Amino acid sequence: MSKVILVTGAGRGLGTDIAREALTAGHRVVATGRRPEEVEKTLGGPQDNLLVTQLDVTSPEDAEVAAQAAVDRFGRVDVLINNAGNLFTGYFEEISPAQMRQQFETNLFGPMSVTRAVLPIMRRQRAGHVITITSTAGLVGMEFTSAYAASKFAEEGWMESLRYDVEPYNIHTTIVEPGYFRTEFLVDGSTTWPELSIDDYAPRTAPRIAGMKSMNGRQPGDPAKLARALLTIATQDKPLQRFVAGADAIEAAEAKANELLAQAHASRDLGGALAYDDAHA
Repeated sequence: MSKVILVTGAGRGLGTDIAREALTAGHRVVATGRRPEEVEKTLGGPQDNLLVTQLDVTSPEDAEVAAQAAVDRFGRVDVLINNAGNLFTGYFEEISPAQMRQQFETNLFGPMSVTRAVLPIMRRQRAGHVITITSTAGLVGMEFTSAYAASKFAEEGWMESLRYDVEPYNIHTTIVEPGYFRTEFLVDGSTTWPELSIDDYAPRTAPRIAGMKSMNGRQPGDPAKLARALLTIATQDKPLQRFVAGADAIEAAEAKANELLAQAHASRDLGGALAYDDAHA
């Protein structure tokens, strides 16, 4: 069954693959990006099932206009895929406060704004599906990614809670946690390096940046396969609430789950005896 799918960040990387695969599968696609002319060119030019519209996810006004344009063209929005995002790297002290705020503006408040614009449409329909691409870094904190991981952990908490808000209106939610996929995410423009420099961190910073740059083009995941998997989830009657994408992501998620269980068990004696003793009050 053909769906109307709104994709953010469709001008490059995974967003392009999602939009392209959705069009091939016969869906109607609202492909958004900061430079719509480039999005349209990337997707092969004008098409009957394609609407390209400008959307900077940090602009609530853009989000409202894009959502209305989708309704004006296709009459509804069935699936929102929050894909747009970026990466600020660095050790915490070397990430400026301005950079930290920028990271949250794009990776957390951006998808919130787009979702806020689309949810009224889905509630009127009493049907919809919000899919948000987070990251393995939304489950597991890693060295040199404190800003990115913080924004993705926050995004996960928002999405987990949003599920309960919108379930009564037949709106589904899915959190997607990809591992390393061969997109353009590690190139300049998607990745921003630390703004500050502290001598203590210098011997570790340079090798970290070099290592991340060397990974570009060598990531194990195929973004076209991920895009097709997302479309499978988008057409399920009872879609997955969490999709861990990639063998590396599954391994990391399993390790984190085991670690959490171990820490919960280790906390039982000390943490489990903290209630008021009402019997002796």
